[in-house]
Amino acid sequence: MAYRVLIVDDNAEIREVVNILLTNEGYIVSEADNGDDAISLCQDQDIIILDIMMPGIDGYKTCEKIRELTNIPILFLTAKTLEEDKELGFHSGADDYLIKPFSYSELISRVKALLRRYFVYKGNEKPNQDSCFVRKDIKFDKENRKVWMNDKEVNLTDIEFQILELLIMHPKKVFSNKELYEQIWDEPYLYTANNTIMVHIRNLRKKLMVDPANPKYIRTVWGKGYRFD
Repeated sequence: MAYRVLIVDDNAEIREVVNILLTNEGYIVSEADNGDDAISLCQDQDIIILDIMMPGIDGYKTCEKIRELTNIPILFLTAKTLEEDKELGFHSGADDYLIKPFSYSELISRVKALLRRYFVYKGNEKPNQDSCFVRKDIKFDKENRKVWMNDKEVNLTDIEFQILELLIMHPKKVFSNKELYEQIWDEPYLYTANNTIMVHIRNLRKKLMVDPANPKYIRTVWGKGYRFD
């Protein structure tokens, strides 16, 4: 299967370089140089590589609007290097964040990892009668990758869904940052990944409850990790 990749960047040279890299890997590549075009093309893609600083609507707003239409993986590829930039990227719905200038091999690895997680977890498994269950106020449908909170559907990104799935399938079990990162991201753990995990947990809490400052379901066990109560 040839995956479809949309590159969104107002810099034609960046688009050309990334296009060549991905085409050589066998991907079907499309391009856009602004957020509006990206939004109109997003539902025909399997993954989106998105810049932040673009004319018109920026990458953050573009990501938010795309998230209203699809949950396919979104990778920010940007020159914005501050931690608050990265946090805002994840908050807008991105799955990963890579800073320019970037390693070609790292970009390919990130794309492959995002696609692998999304399509493997999305699953082609046989229907399982136990795939849909209720934990407190949360209804979780593993097979169809849907979540409801008090009977209202919650729109989660792929990473958020996988985090919730891991925690909710093992209630009361504490997962360290290392365990979470290696199981969800399927990559070797580095200490710098802690902030990435924290941002995704925070976003997930906001979507599941009224007051994320007093988490009701996903608890922080200080010095150890996170658990689902």
